[in-house]
Amino acid sequence: MPDNADMRRVAREGALLAGGARAILLQIAHPGVGRGVVEHSDFAGRPLDRLRATLTYVYCVTFGTPEEIEAVAATVTAAHRKVAGAGYRASDPELQLWVAATLYDTALLVYGEVFGPLDAAVADRVYEQYAVLGTALQVPAELWPPDRSAFRVYWEHMIDTLEVSDDARRVARDLLSPEHAPLILKAAMPINRFLTAAWLPERIRGQYGIVWDDSQRRRYEQLMKLTRLAYRLLPAPLREAPKTYYLREMRRRLAG
Repeated sequence: MPDNADMRRVAREGALLAGGARAILLQIAHPGVGRGVVEHSDFAGRPLDRLRATLTYVYCVTFGTPEEIEAVAATVTAAHRKVAGAGYRASDPELQLWVAATLYDTALLVYGEVFGPLDAAVADRVYEQYAVLGTALQVPAELWPPDRSAFRVYWEHMIDTLEVSDDARRVARDLLSPEHAPLILKAAMPINRFLTAAWLPERIRGQYGIVWDDSQRRRYEQLMKLTRLAYRLLPAPLREAPKTYYLREMRRRLAG
């Protein structure tokens, strides 16, 4: 059994992709991350680029070989060196920590909504193993909060103090209402916007100007009841199809 078996149990589920926009909106709510994305990314023209890069990295460090992890981490680190400007640099460990934290928190939130909460002992191991999302890059191991309680303190402090900028709101509009995107992506955007609204922390959701009320909450609860039943009936290869696809693409690029 691999050392990160508990993390793999969570990360293999394709349902986690539904939280991608939530994670990105939380990331760019941080002024340093937000400025880097605004000045070095093109969400309007290429809305899937950041999600694709993030998924490739997450699946690699979770399911890849040590050699693959080293190669992909080196590629990401090299790309981050170019992302710097007034008051920010993508290689800043504090920014990397926040990005990794949003990926962990989003994964656990979505997994819990579909499968229910993890047993406390399993949740502890999952948390410890998810540290690799940061430590494979520039985050020192000691910077990752030592346990889930410490992480919750860090998380709540960040949510309570982040201020969403106008630039971040523009990126959010490009992400949630893309003009230049494949038809299948545009067709999925209404449900994506709905789930993103449901899963964002209330304070951050309000700063993005996203409306959420009791009627929407009731619709969300009904949707999730159906989702839990339907998703669990899917065969494992279908549920894990995104992982399979991105690992294959990553290996193809490394081989090429």
